[in-house]
Amino acid sequence: MAKRKIDWDENKLKKWIQEGRGQGEGKDYKPWLTVQDFPSKGRVTRVFGWKTKRIHHFFTDSEARYFYLLEWEDDVLDIREHYPLFDCEEVMQNKAGLNFNLFKDKDTGTPYILSTSFLITLKKPNDKIVYVARSLKADYELERKTALERLEIERRYWQSQNIDWGIVTQKEIPVVKAKNIEWIHSSLYPSDERGLTDEEVDYYCNAFIDKLEGSNTSIRNFTVQFDRLFNLDTGTGIYIFKRLIALKKIMVDMNKKIDLNNSTRSIEIINPSLTERVRVL
Repeated sequence: MAKRKIDWDENKLKKWIQEGRGQGEGKDYKPWLTVQDFPSKGRVTRVFGWKTKRIHHFFTDSEARYFYLLEWEDDVLDIREHYPLFDCEEVMQNKAGLNFNLFKDKDTGTPYILSTSFLITLKKPNDKIVYVARSLKADYELERKTALERLEIERRYWQSQNIDWGIVTQKEIPVVKAKNIEWIHSSLYPSDERGLTDEEVDYYCNAFIDKLEGSNTSIRNFTVQFDRLFNLDTGTGIYIFKRLIALKKIMVDMNKKIDLNNSTRSIEIINPSLTERVRVL
């Protein structure tokens, strides 16, 4: 679908709200903004989420990479991107010095609905559910007056909601780790997309781990041998390797680019109770 410029007025606002944008949780959430709405200066991405079982929309590589880090984090229950700040002026307790006129359509005078990059639902060790909000910005944007004005509005909005808010720039995102998670991400999509049943995938995952113990060859060679041993389509062994990492049943150094030429001895079989937790918030 061709991207287009948004003509913003009260009718468009009402239409989007009626569509359910910015409402719901989990698989039922609809982001306030989608990649079809308007052009992006960066590379847009749509990703099917592990946690939400829905398509997520991102306008920059940084947004997508931060999303992958959130997908990897065990404590994250829900990820809502482009979360709208409805009734912003009414909700905020302190509006002193803010210029809301900067965020109105020049032709219609209709206020834009500002949004925060991510509203994240976390489950703490005591099973307490908390929310945190994060705004993704390129570092150069922090030198722009309008961007800073917008961020201050976001800060005060979330402060009024008693929700932790912060800014994340591209410099704070471990790119290699995010790309590793991206590389394994599709392995947790429904297995029938590869012509396998869930039972078959579980069997091959267990077989992979059994054969892995005591192995001393390259990961690439191991997966090729695995495909031959079980008469599988070429690449199935790599798929199983990715899936086991995604399920955290085996561990590789996620801070280094995953290299199939590395030895199988670099792979650690994980005790589920000892799964590493990665903090990105």
